[in-house]
Amino acid sequence: WRIRWRATLGESVCDYGDKVTSFAVRGDDIYLLTHRASPRYSVVRTSLAAPDVKTAATVIAPSEQVLFEIAAAKDGLYLESRDGAVKRLKRLAWGSSTATEVKMPLEGATSIMSASPDIEGAVVSLAAWTRAREIYAVDAAGKAANTGLQPLGPFDAPAGYVTVEVKVKSHDGAMVPLSIIHKKGVKLDGSNPALLYGYGSYGITEEPGYIARRLAWLEKGGVFAVANVRGSGVYGQDWYKGGYKATKPNTWKDFIACAEYLVAQKYTRPAKLGILGGSAGGILVGRAMTERPDLFAAVIPAVGVMDAVRAETTANGIPNIPEFGTVKKEDEFRALLAMSSYHQVKDKAAYPAVLLIHGVNDPRVDVWHSSKFAARVLAATTSGKPVLLDLEYDAGHGVGATKSQRQRDTTDMYAFLLWQTGHADFQPGK
Repeated sequence: WRIRWRATLGESVCDYGDKVTSFAVRGDDIYLLTHRASPRYSVVRTSLAAPDVKTAATVIAPSEQVLFEIAAAKDGLYLESRDGAVKRLKRLAWGSSTATEVKMPLEGATSIMSASPDIEGAVVSLAAWTRAREIYAVDAAGKAANTGLQPLGPFDAPAGYVTVEVKVKSHDGAMVPLSIIHKKGVKLDGSNPALLYGYGSYGITEEPGYIARRLAWLEKGGVFAVANVRGSGVYGQDWYKGGYKATKPNTWKDFIACAEYLVAQKYTRPAKLGILGGSAGGILVGRAMTERPDLFAAVIPAVGVMDAVRAETTANGIPNIPEFGTVKKEDEFRALLAMSSYHQVKDKAAYPAVLLIHGVNDPRVDVWHSSKFAARVLAATTSGKPVLLDLEYDAGHGVGATKSQRQRDTTDMYAFLLWQTGHADFQPGK
């Protein structure tokens, strides 16, 4: 992001090269969140009257956790700090040299909603994998209290479910955050259907958040897992660029490592394991499937990028060149070929069952990605498992999907997964 804040002398406080992504103002001081000195970010302070980012004092030094957002209140500087997938709230009291964590009632994703230099405290939201968003007020002593401004509905905090946050060693030793949600008391005997989800592009992190539709999967005894593979921003800029263009193979290799972890820990086994990824997540699940077809029972690419080599020729292809590369440069062409699931399908291989979901009027990822991939896998596979193409003519990329469309897609996905993972209630009638 580019931030240009005009100071008293008419000069800009910072420019693109300063790598500033957020700022907060208190009196004559401006605090800048920057990844110039560290991919996990730091906070520096300079004067509005005579701004100089290069000589700005470091207020919060880089650490293992990633700083994500800052806001100034009367009592101190509030910061969002990411620890794996969990996002915490910290507070640096004015005059103090050390930020302290604001204790919240559960681990999830705490996000700053509002703060003002004229008012003590801050208003924040808190959501978790198994609890919907609520709004908290933090006072000047750093104590959080539920405001009741967003009360929970009858299905917003289901009892009987647990979340486990782990870090999984990938192929090169990188530790990948994996969130695992399931019923309490689940047996670790490899008998559970499991769904592993990931995305891994644009630096987008999968934060804890509640989606009521997941209950349909969890209630059937399913394990739901979310992997923050490289290409996400869970560990800052280096983690993002570790799954980017030529380094993109790390994205699906991280995902494969997380799948292997679920099997090794006996949450599930390959015959019970499904994977899901949408849009750029199609690269993730498509390449995981083509590299390790033995590891999965079912694969769902939703509105997925399946032919990365030809993606550039589409209307939305040019804006995505900075993320994935262009065929006009040899090194980037090779990277695109490596991440193109369509081109990695091998004849006479035993592929898992595949369900490709796509809106025919998709303006971001053309529908032919799914239809082309479906035809290729169908011609190549020897497993005898179904390859299904589910097209919706009144839909696009899913952004403007209606409630009924979302529910239909969820129903189709879960029914397909439970069918392919052997659930007795979802087998075709004879």
